[in-house]
Amino acid sequence: MVKDVFTFIVGGKAGEGVKKSGSIASALFTSMGRQIFQRDDYMSLIQGGHNYSVVSTANRLVNSQYENDVELIVNSDERSYNNHKDKLDDNGILVYNSDEQEGVQGLGIPFSSKAKEYKYRDLMYGVGAFAVLVSTIGQTKTELEKIIKEQFPESTWEDNISYANEIYDIVNPEIGGRFKLENGDKKRPILTGNESISLGAIAAGLDCYYAYPMTPTSSILHFLAKYQKEFNLSVMQPENEIAVINMAIGSVFSGAKTMIASSGGGYALMGEGYSLAGMTETPLLIILSSRPAPASGVPTYTEQADLQFALNTGHGDFLRIVASPGSINEAYYLIAELMALAWKFQTPATLLTSKYISESHMSVDLNLEDTNWAEPRLFERNGEYKRYLDMEDGISPLKFPPSEQLIKWNSYEHDELGITTENPEIISKMHDKRQRKEETMIEYMKTMKTVNIYGSKGPLIFTWGSTTMSVLEAVYYGDIEVRVIQPIYLRPFPVWEIEKYRDEPIIIVELNRSGQFSKLIQDKCHVKIKKVINQYNGRPFEPIDLAKKIKEVI
Repeated sequence: MVKDVFTFIVGGKAGEGVKKSGSIASALFTSMGRQIFQRDDYMSLIQGGHNYSVVSTANRLVNSQYENDVELIVNSDERSYNNHKDKLDDNGILVYNSDEQEGVQGLGIPFSSKAKEYKYRDLMYGVGAFAVLVSTIGQTKTELEKIIKEQFPESTWEDNISYANEIYDIVNPEIGGRFKLENGDKKRPILTGNESISLGAIAAGLDCYYAYPMTPTSSILHFLAKYQKEFNLSVMQPENEIAVINMAIGSVFSGAKTMIASSGGGYALMGEGYSLAGMTETPLLIILSSRPAPASGVPTYTEQADLQFALNTGHGDFLRIVASPGSINEAYYLIAELMALAWKFQTPATLLTSKYISESHMSVDLNLEDTNWAEPRLFERNGEYKRYLDMEDGISPLKFPPSEQLIKWNSYEHDELGITTENPEIISKMHDKRQRKEETMIEYMKTMKTVNIYGSKGPLIFTWGSTTMSVLEAVYYGDIEVRVIQPIYLRPFPVWEIEKYRDEPIIIVELNRSGQFSKLIQDKCHVKIKKVINQYNGRPFEPIDLAKKIKEVI
């Protein structure tokens, strides 16, 4: 086993500053040049319930959070204590709120009574938990004060620093420097998956963004709205998801590079508009970030059960592009690539991800020069403009208003001009035209990177999307020699890359009950599946647990 990771868990009730405590912990580790992975676990409640934030850090890329064998756990209430007490490492430290708990093991700190004298007493616990962390890893009160000033509004500095220093002075004689951490090589930015997606879309030339808030994509709307002036964006929240996709198609008609996003229920409302984009040949970029379903499911948790839904959205035959990033870093580049593909092939393209990527935080290394820029085929000839000109590769040139020529997009079957038709020969001709786009795209995909391969020998593990992060961390922790295969593109599926493994037994790891990815890969490539390791409790795999399961199967 390879355990070079330090993990901090802070738990409590919503409204106590738990998530903020995790965020400033990540900022501290980053200031030390270390890399982090942060996952926030919260119930669909504004106050109360059980929330916790887990931050794992190392002097290497950390692909997943650790929630077993944890070095430091700080709990504000009995529920948090009971949920996390068995996750502690043999040499770990457990700190609890002595104002709310008695007769429990660990180091008791009077978080609540110490906070009573402060104006924002209900939010102070998170700052106190952070002070415990700062002491534990051997950092000084000077560093504690520095991070607070960087991460909080100036109006709160005096109280937050005073309270943090009080807690620090209580714990430091007992646990100060117990886990001294080395500095890393350099300071890296921290992004959530949704921030990475937003920035990648901007780098690809995003003009318009429409969305109706729905966890876990809501923060994309917040982020892009916050920075719309800096990036010259038009960001809007229409009345529902039906309006979202129809307004987006209208924006694309005008030549604007447009993106929309939702989760399962909102994405379901977009189904008719998705088919409209297929018929009108609209280059529309869509984000579907999965959470547990059916219906409202478990709104603030994660799952990979929308795969078949994403692959088969919309009625009728037309080119659908679906791809899924395996990390927060990859999400940045992939969304830009999908924007370019949508505009190249004039069809809807979906980035399929999950809450695990959307809302987790991770250290990233990004290069703006490596992103794609969407370049459509434009009408640049004399003569009558035909929106659906029957080209050899199926891709008609685009033209945008203002124009002296008629530009007609039509949801009804149409001829090359876009004029409604029920002529059987023209109907067949247009079907064939749209199908040639898919054939053209498959040939184009053979020049692209459509599959990630990690490792050069050993048994085969296939996975996809956000679970790739869990698998990579599990095999690192378990020191397991395997080849991890992650198809990035799911439709069209890169059969030519996968069929080479047809005669080898494979292990599949995914987050859903029915094994949707295993069925897809078996249907497309007829592979031999040795075992499907799946989980469907709304939580991502924990790497230590997953490493054990992989070893058992091998």
